[in-house]
Amino acid sequence: MTSTDRRSVLAAATASLFAPHVLRAQPRVVRLGFASIGAGNRQFSGGSFVAAAHAEGWLERDLAKEGQNVELRWFFFAGAGPAVNEALANDQLDFALQGDLPAVIGRANGLRTKLILANGVNNPIYLAVPPDSDIKTVADLRGRHVAWHRGTNLHLVIAKVLAANGLAERDLRAVNMDFATADAALAAKNIDAAFGTPTLFDLQRRGLAKIVYTTKGDNPAFGRHSHVLVQERFEAANPELTGRIITSFLRAADWSSKEENREALFQIWGKSGFSIDNYREDFAGLPLAYRNSPLLDDFLQGQYRIQAEQSFEHRLVRRRVDTSGWFDTRYQEAGLKELGLERRWTRRDAEGREIAA
Repeated sequence: MTSTDRRSVLAAATASLFAPHVLRAQPRVVRLGFASIGAGNRQFSGGSFVAAAHAEGWLERDLAKEGQNVELRWFFFAGAGPAVNEALANDQLDFALQGDLPAVIGRANGLRTKLILANGVNNPIYLAVPPDSDIKTVADLRGRHVAWHRGTNLHLVIAKVLAANGLAERDLRAVNMDFATADAALAAKNIDAAFGTPTLFDLQRRGLAKIVYTTKGDNPAFGRHSHVLVQERFEAANPELTGRIITSFLRAADWSSKEENREALFQIWGKSGFSIDNYREDFAGLPLAYRNSPLLDDFLQGQYRIQAEQSFEHRLVRRRVDTSGWFDTRYQEAGLKELGLERRWTRRDAEGREIAA
């Protein structure tokens, strides 16, 4: 090769280093974590509009249409809310889909987060017992071995239900089990009862358990709630991107609240591996918009304040948790206005009364 040829090859190689495809900016990685996981560790969830958005790729679609150079990474945690808190503490997540009590515990332990959207609200819990059990009411649980997953957003709801029936946790032989383990223990009659989620419908249909109580239709204060939160550092550095993500989630909430989409929504959630019949029974008799409201309204914020106080009273945290300044509804309100959805869902006051539009 002549010196001229060598210079030509070197020039071409140098030029390739600065070619447009090499200089293209690397995508911004956004990490989102669910405090849940599908059956058999499937990387899906169900029961909320963000779960549907993940399963159908709606957020990826919306961000791509807007020219956002973003790579989304979704994570699912069998350890539920406590495991999500650990990931947040280790800076492994930017956004999290999590229940009220775990978030309160995280705040008590110094996690710097903002709650920016509701996601999965007014959710009931269920109490199941073996089919031949003599337990017929919550009051019959005194002295019995009762399982539930401590530290999740069922925990304080269970405390409220027990109190309404003249009981406290100390009156039971409480056993801490995750949902899958509790379901298996109940089916094997290794425990007397379990508080849990719609997966208990599976056991009931198979004749392995019977549901004797649910908070559905009971006191609205017995509902369990979840949300979308963001790490403060991420939000401060990426306000525009945070807004685009929340607006996309609001589109998902709108679609998931339409009654004509009820069966399609359950089919999407079925990707989690849990029975579609579970979702049908769990949502029976309730408008989709009631459970899929994204609003951090006065009622929901008030419920979180109550959860924070009760978490201290029940010694789940070592100090009182101040929820003031925790809720940031700017992205919610901006997204609702952009999409023309300001009156899509009914807002409630601090007492749970509906506020006229």
